Amino acid sequence: MSMGKPPHKDAYHMILEAIDSGVYRPGDRLVESELAERFGVSRTPIREALQRLETQSLLTRDGRSLIVASLDHNQMAELYAVRSELEGLAARLAARHATEEEVQVLRDMVDEDRALLNDPKALSRANRRFHKMIHLASHNRFLVQQLDLVHRSMALMATTSLAADGRGEIALSEHTAIVDAIANRDEDAAYKALRDHISVAFVTRLKLDAQSDM
Repeated sequence: MSMGKPPHKDAYHMILEAIDSGVYRPGDRLVESELAERFGVSRTPIREALQRLETQSLLTRDGRSLIVASLDHNQMAELYAVRSELEGLAARLAARHATEEEVQVLRDMVDEDRALLNDPKALSRANRRFHKMIHLASHNRFLVQQLDLVHRSMALMATTSLAADGRGEIALSEHTAIVDAIANRDEDAAYKALRDHISVAFVTRLKLDAQSDM
């Protein structure tokens, strides 16, 4: 029996991943022909993907060109306000629903990420994996979907707060506190620990942005 053709590459997710990983940064121009060549797909799915990303405000118009959007101060504050509440809820639900195996994976992530303290980009990727694991451990598909949207917009920030001196070590300590609260099934402590973690990250980012404007 024929297994059918393999699925086409998803241009949308490939472009999204390129933005998320910093291949394309805020202000970079995206050109259909160049993207089609880079990802080995035709221009039609690229065009459709760009339209979808523009609708989601991840891309914006600069004349006739599409560029990767950037967040101003107010937009960043709004994003962090939503992220703080949703992440806190994810931690609360993880404390209620996470399996022992999921808790162990979270502990292992924190331990393994200590080897990345001198590599902010790698630590940032690991940080996203850690938060995604908490989202999944909430066992609430609708919350996971909303957090995916929030983290998609986080890619529009030009730098990671983990690049600040000493932030990596502090972040891992905060991650440990979050995992301990989840493991202890302390929903309030898990909610507070994750919200505090996001708050510190926001303050750090504001300081980095202030320094870059000097």
